[in-house]
Amino acid sequence: MGMVGGSLDAFIGGVHRRAAIMDGEIELVCGVFSSDAAKSKETGRALYLPEDRLYDDYEEMILKEKQLPEGERMDFVAIVTPNHMHYGPTKLALENGFHVVCDKPITLNTEEAEEIAALVKETGLIFCLTHNYTGYPMVKEAKSMIASGAIGEVRKVIVEYPQGWLATLVEVTGNKQAAWRTDPKRSGAAGGLGDIGTHAENLAEYITGLKISQICADLTIFVEGRLLDDDANVLLRFNNGAKGILQNSQIANGEENDLNIRVYGETGGLQWKQMEPNTLIHKTNQGVRIIRTGVGNLSKAAQVHTRIPAGHPEGYFEAFANLYRNFAIHLRAYWEGKKADAVYDFPSAEDGLRGMKFIDAVIASNNSDTKWTDF
Repeated sequence: MGMVGGSLDAFIGGVHRRAAIMDGEIELVCGVFSSDAAKSKETGRALYLPEDRLYDDYEEMILKEKQLPEGERMDFVAIVTPNHMHYGPTKLALENGFHVVCDKPITLNTEEAEEIAALVKETGLIFCLTHNYTGYPMVKEAKSMIASGAIGEVRKVIVEYPQGWLATLVEVTGNKQAAWRTDPKRSGAAGGLGDIGTHAENLAEYITGLKISQICADLTIFVEGRLLDDDANVLLRFNNGAKGILQNSQIANGEENDLNIRVYGETGGLQWKQMEPNTLIHKTNQGVRIIRTGVGNLSKAAQVHTRIPAGHPEGYFEAFANLYRNFAIHLRAYWEGKKADAVYDFPSAEDGLRGMKFIDAVIASNNSDTKWTDF
């Protein structure tokens, strides 16, 4: 793995590195970790990389790595930069034959996303978008249960992602994370919607197996002086006739990272909360069943994504690692001319494109008097 972004003081870069090495399948061999050359080199040295594999920019890294012998050069690029820096290195990597793992969202806008999705299809290379919440065992179990008809035809979906860390104008206080996430030039046309709302959208479609077909949205900027939305309320219509509600907020005082989803069908319902990820609740009018990670006769998808014995918390790093492990399985199958087992899944470039189009549709609906907008 080569890495673009993720210096020592960047949160998500460390997450990606820990997740990538967890299964012993992936080794970090090179990188350009910051636009600041000194900071990039400092990070590389701290990670014990050789000086000749520390590069000044991603163009140099991709082109020089390509010249190295096969087996020595990097096999893929992990891109862990702010949104506006996803497109360039992704495009150049794919054009030069390198597979890609990219943090979400896939790009800054839909036009760029369409180009990347087309390039992935054209080259046949492997692309993973790190919607990491799809990596939790109980998310896999919920998806499998719905697909097998455990709750009947889906009728209603409620997905929420409340946070409280942007309840004040923290982006002007030197908070690096807040500064870029609320900057249209670096984050894109959406704020909280793009940052966490797309996670909710992706989770709703992933678990249910349905597609959102129409949207009615209301976006708000509550904090005076902020440039992008910090609160979103969205009504959803799904392609099977189900109805839904999606809400995300970054001004919900006291909330931490409470991504949660409830899905109701003809015969039952399912509930999962990211802050209690080992538990899936199955509800019917006859009672409630608590399903736990690693306990009982779980689906193959849940089993192969469970890492430790029952009763031990499996969390954020493990879910991220499942995506990297699955990516490595697909990459090995690619080299061997085989097709990997579909149970080892991960979000694709098409999922990334769908996320960008979701942002466009929500913004269009918010700005429309008629409200209901096709997606």
